[in-house]
Amino acid sequence: MLEMFTEPRGVAVIGASADPEKLGYQVLNNVIQYGYEGGIYPINPKAPEILGKKAYPTVLECPDPVDMAVILVPNKAVPGVIEQCGQRGIKGAVIITAGFRESGREGRILQDEVLEIATRYGMRLIGPNVLGIIDTVCKLNASFAAGMPRRGKIAFMSQSGALCTSILDMALGQGIGFSRFYSIGNKADINELDLITTWAQDDETRAIMAYLEGITNGPEFIRMASEVTRHKPIIAIKSGTTSAGSKAVSSHTGSLAGSEASYDAAFKQSGIIRAESVQDLFDIAQAFARQPLIKGDAIGVITNAGGPGIMASDAIEHAGLRLAALTDETKQTLQAKLPAAASVANPVDVLGDAYADRYAMAIDHVLADPNVDALMVVLTPQTMTQIPETGEALGTISKKYGKPVFGCFMGDLAIAKGVQVLRSYDVPNYQVPERAVKAIAAMRDQRRWLDTPPLQVETFEANKEKVAALFAAARADGRVTMGDAEARDVLEAYGIPLPKSGVAATAEDAVTMAEEMGYPVVMKIASPDILHKSDIGGIKLNITSATEVRDAFDLLVYRAKRFMPDATIWGCQVQQMVKGGREVIIGVNRDPQFGPLIMFGLGGIYVEALKDVTFRVAPIDRRQATEMLDEIRSYRLLRGVRGEKPSDRPAIVETLLRISQLVTDFPEIVELDINPLMVFEQGRGVLGIDMRLALK
Repeated sequence: MLEMFTEPRGVAVIGASADPEKLGYQVLNNVIQYGYEGGIYPINPKAPEILGKKAYPTVLECPDPVDMAVILVPNKAVPGVIEQCGQRGIKGAVIITAGFRESGREGRILQDEVLEIATRYGMRLIGPNVLGIIDTVCKLNASFAAGMPRRGKIAFMSQSGALCTSILDMALGQGIGFSRFYSIGNKADINELDLITTWAQDDETRAIMAYLEGITNGPEFIRMASEVTRHKPIIAIKSGTTSAGSKAVSSHTGSLAGSEASYDAAFKQSGIIRAESVQDLFDIAQAFARQPLIKGDAIGVITNAGGPGIMASDAIEHAGLRLAALTDETKQTLQAKLPAAASVANPVDVLGDAYADRYAMAIDHVLADPNVDALMVVLTPQTMTQIPETGEALGTISKKYGKPVFGCFMGDLAIAKGVQVLRSYDVPNYQVPERAVKAIAAMRDQRRWLDTPPLQVETFEANKEKVAALFAAARADGRVTMGDAEARDVLEAYGIPLPKSGVAATAEDAVTMAEEMGYPVVMKIASPDILHKSDIGGIKLNITSATEVRDAFDLLVYRAKRFMPDATIWGCQVQQMVKGGREVIIGVNRDPQFGPLIMFGLGGIYVEALKDVTFRVAPIDRRQATEMLDEIRSYRLLRGVRGEKPSDRPAIVETLLRISQLVTDFPEIVELDINPLMVFEQGRGVLGIDMRLALK
């Protein structure tokens, strides 16, 4: 798909320089020095030759074939250069030059001009403002990075060029290889979606690794990533996700939903494995690139020291994995061949005086055990330890069984040769057990994702015409917010169960409504301008007589006019009093990148205090809705505790699905809260008590 970058027959370096201190020199030198075998054409009108290569005044003069250009001229000159590339028939350009969108308004205009020219000629662009690209398959280093990574099975993209250089240096130090290594900068044209789509079909790539600062098209990203991750893992680290970077709005959901929540939900729903740090990114990616996918969650551990074995055991349990229960046959064999002081329970402790042959015997038998899905070999460098030989044994024996193995050779200088041996067998090594376990857990998560069925959205009967009319009426009044009295009509149109309710313009109307519903009732001030009624004392509970209804009506209207004299007052909402049940919240906040973000959690006044909530990007299906119920810390309350009957979980799930359909059908909904949603015992359903929504 992007063969002009992965298989270029010739590369023009536009802005090549003979000055070693210039980027144009460094990029050209990298292209030459690391063995690129296609045509190399320096473009510089002032130099007849650079680094032994004939130079050309413009790209129009260089010979065929040339499929790709690397551009390093000043930003104002880039549009003219792109025009020449287009005329020359070049199909791909890497714009290293900075000073575009990232620099302000003039830069944005310049970037738009460059993109327009490229689009006219059918040319694809990487950048601008990038480090460049590296392709180890065709031996092309079209960047100003210091060094060339070894060839491997990981494809990497980054929006940060500076981070690219750090990651490349780490990779060189740790012996980690790449197939493709792209800096994508401003993403004027080619973005993360283009690369994910391309690399998904790349036989040279087993795992995709990404550093992301933003997503170009959130819904399409989720859709595409959901497909790709069923064939290849995507491991990503996302920066800029703290709540400090989010815009808090009026609803509970809006104040709790930030960039962090939206990305976490989007990654979870698309099968992307999220790394918490750059080191995690490496650790997880090399596991996928070097080892077969784990088939279960039972881990075998072999160690020559008790303490690290305990550390490994703790990490395994904390990660939701489990220590494999070795068969009696395995334990008997180990007991017969290990010293009496050794432990044959998992972790298998071969003792500190273990030579490589003792390790080899234990590795062979533990890997052969049918109860073991993966093996971690812990080694601490002691005086009797044969480190390279043990690495050789692990690498050789692992090939017999097709199970993932992980080295945990702990230390630095003493284990260096052993780690090199492990790399030669594609066995990843981690300096501490916790890092190894995190990588194993990521493989477990990928396995679970592969076993998860694709999204299966259900559709319910709904009165879309009624909702559209309600929204039109609100806008006709110059409003974008809808309080309880109006929002309930929207929810009712989508089948959300609600208590009996009505808006009374007078106290006597309120009495009539209350007596028709039956006491007790709740009364709320009805106003399109007062969304948070409790803030002004705009709610009265447990009203049991006509006298109390009249008194409540007068009091609520008085308070509303006193505290918000400019508010439009429709009267009071009279609502059936609901007793019993448990309070939860369902909310929606429209994320600028991914769309409607659905929240579920403990409701009532505690939602912002406890923040026991979880999120998904709509649309969701029944499986995802059910997962949301089990993800909150207080999920046991819904299942029933201390003799309480379980809550009606299926009713909550259906409500979540109906809300998902509503906000998908009407993208103009930017905020929605049902707080509380009262959940009754199993079989008795739910009722939405208080609600509000906002339109864009």
